[in-house]
Amino acid sequence: MKVSGKKYKILLVEDDLNLGILLAEFLEENQYEVKLCRDGESGMRAWRDSKFDFCIFDVMLPILDGYSLTKKIRQSNKQVPILLLTAKSLKEDKIYGFNLGVDDYLTKPFDEDELLCRINAILNRTAKSSDNDQVPVYYIGDFTFDFQNQMLNIGSKMQRLTKTENEILLFLCRCKKKIAKRDDILNAVWGNSDYFTGRSLDVFITKLRKLLKDDPKIKIEGIPTVGYILSDE
Repeated sequence: MKVSGKKYKILLVEDDLNLGILLAEFLEENQYEVKLCRDGESGMRAWRDSKFDFCIFDVMLPILDGYSLTKKIRQSNKQVPILLLTAKSLKEDKIYGFNLGVDDYLTKPFDEDELLCRINAILNRTAKSSDNDQVPVYYIGDFTFDFQNQMLNIGSKMQRLTKTENEILLFLCRCKKKIAKRDDILNAVWGNSDYFTGRSLDVFITKLRKLLKDDPKIKIEGIPTVGYILSDE
């Protein structure tokens, strides 16, 4: 994903070559830069040799497993988001991973779009602590959306967004042309997904539609009970 002229760089460590290639190609199609490694040791070398913005590790890796790799990386970096892929769904395994500093889990088999939305949700939560050169600036149709300054611009018209409008629009931009799931937005913006936050989300979506109405190409399509899709074509 492009952020102010650069792309987020993902370290993907997956020993299943076919799955690894499929995931790398999918993420690259969605504007991420991906480094694919097939075992934990080579993943650790890649981590030391380069800078990454996000990590995705399979749990069951040769030489150095996903938990051990996470532990080593957390010794030097507490901030980089880490998502684990696992064939296990045992609560004890997940608790162990979270105690190591994992941000999220995804149980195999999974849908690629779900992986993308989970990545976007984590990046949305961590955007506030990102370096200045990683602060998102998006182009939505004829609009420019400056997340850092909470500004939505079209031509000479400038609109300052509220904090909540700003965070919801960021989430929609990260999932642009794909479904941004309601629960993911609610958890990222409000920290829970109950009835009342759901109603609030609907109100803010209506506000964003009004703010973006100067460009008729832009649509925020509601998918009942599922989520929203932002498009500008």
